[in-house]
Amino acid sequence: MDRHALTALAHACRFTHVRFCAVGPTPHGEAFLDWLARGHDGELGRWMRHDVETRLDPRVRRPEARTAMVLAVEHAHRRPPDPGGATGMVARYAWGRDYHNLVGKRLDTLRRRLRELGMATWGGVDTAPILEHSWAATAGLGFSGKNTLQILPAHGSWMVLAVVFLDVDIEPDAPMRDHCGRCTRCLVGCPTDAFTGPRSLDATRCIAYWTIEARGLPPRALRPAFGRWVFGCDVCQEVCPHNGDRPDPDEADFAPRHAWLDLPELLSTTDDALDARFLGTPLRRPRPAGLKRNALLALANLGDDRHVPVIRSQLHHPAPVVRAAAVWALSQLGARTSHTDEDPTVQAEIDAAQSS
Repeated sequence: MDRHALTALAHACRFTHVRFCAVGPTPHGEAFLDWLARGHDGELGRWMRHDVETRLDPRVRRPEARTAMVLAVEHAHRRPPDPGGATGMVARYAWGRDYHNLVGKRLDTLRRRLRELGMATWGGVDTAPILEHSWAATAGLGFSGKNTLQILPAHGSWMVLAVVFLDVDIEPDAPMRDHCGRCTRCLVGCPTDAFTGPRSLDATRCIAYWTIEARGLPPRALRPAFGRWVFGCDVCQEVCPHNGDRPDPDEADFAPRHAWLDLPELLSTTDDALDARFLGTPLRRPRPAGLKRNALLALANLGDDRHVPVIRSQLHHPAPVVRAAAVWALSQLGARTSHTDEDPTVQAEIDAAQSS
């Protein structure tokens, strides 16, 4: 099977873009190791440091791999109008269905058809030990932007990537030249200064990291910069000139069902009800305690003391991170709390609030 037939098959499985490159040691593997050595992965190390050998060379897992088939699905619909009030913002990729399930099923279908054609395959979305951005850059599926994301001119960066390794040789695509030029909008625009330089992100300063992956409270100095972001952050993509006003993709599963969240209502909902509401969406990733932590930080940043009662109600939440976030939110709104807490993290927030 040649590249044209493979590309047609991938399109039939509802992948938007397809590129190919030869398999060897993972491109830019040294940069990945340096990123880990600097500790810029934070709690992401739970899986980023797992099976590092395979991340650095997929032939560790699949010695027969000869070609990387790099795939992308465009996902970004236009953001609905701001409803105002006490609402929090959600990153675009999380507005609809969980892309891990959605794109993963398409990937399963593609791999099954490839196997039926006699090919051995291995691959995955971003949960597999694969540095998908490195393979995408090498295959010319966009170029690596200064915001560390793949940018495909005329399409932008609103894409979900996947990679399939094949045991056949396919004519490779050429890498794409850099199209960032002198632009630094993403680096300058980051609310928390998470970029240590072009194409270098310290995840431990990133809003998306703290609102999705981290289980604790972000450093106090960063919290005001979170603004209204309650799940993820899109600033470094929204300011990118390559992400202009484009038509919505033909992807109803990514439609903006959860572009904005009502923060007081989120806090008033039981944890079990939140789990049920967001079933099948990325919003389950931080768990109810994480969502409520995020909602408390966002309410504090909105600065409206009318929400003090609903914030105060979270001082009795079973999760310490929620209680600690509630203490900080109250202090930001000028509402003190005099109680004590047996959890040292919560008590540290109480002590800090009382001494400020």
